[in-house]
Amino acid sequence: MLKLFDKVPKTFGRMQILLYIQLLVKGGIKVKLGDNILKLRKDCKLSQEQLAEKVNVTRQTISNWELGETSPNPEQLKLLSKALNVSIDELLNNDIKHVLEEKVSNTEKLAGLIIKILKVMGIIFIIGFAIIIFLNIMFGSKKDSMTIKENQTVLLNCQLNDEKYSYLIEYDKEDSIVDASGSDYIINIVKDKNFNKAKALVKYIESYFEDNGGKC
Repeated sequence: MLKLFDKVPKTFGRMQILLYIQLLVKGGIKVKLGDNILKLRKDCKLSQEQLAEKVNVTRQTISNWELGETSPNPEQLKLLSKALNVSIDELLNNDIKHVLEEKVSNTEKLAGLIIKILKVMGIIFIIGFAIIIFLNIMFGSKKDSMTIKENQTVLLNCQLNDEKYSYLIEYDKEDSIVDASGSDYIINIVKDKNFNKAKALVKYIESYFEDNGGKC
């Protein structure tokens, strides 16, 4: 015969086990205890009234047990097993064992599902993090590139007394000078002028050369 309490911790005493079973039954787990009580009562040729008297309950209580509407408590299980000449294991049959096995199986399945979900979430997090880094790199580089492209340059090629001079001015979209370089002659012309705008600097250089008989 299969042992009923294989799935219950060995540290449980018998009364603790019965209480555990009672909690399971009260929790809504369907155990066919009523069918077993009915069968064993008939095997013993006992009426509901006779069995009720042996267990110190009413006939209606026996009826409720057999219909599965209520269930006996641990003490009543002991009295039932004695009245029906069977062990508690035989009284409960294998139903509780199956219930416990099912609960353990469901718990293991739930734990496995949670682990799988956590693994998927971890993978998604890693992928998402990698995408964020990639986008930051891509858009960061693009932003720097756009900044550079937004800056424009103007190259002045000027001539005076058969000498040629060049001057390169870099400026942004606000016409503010970013950088300027070129021939030392032109650098010396504008070094004390403190120009901030490219157009004003270009106009000044062009005017200087025209005023002195040159051109740009």
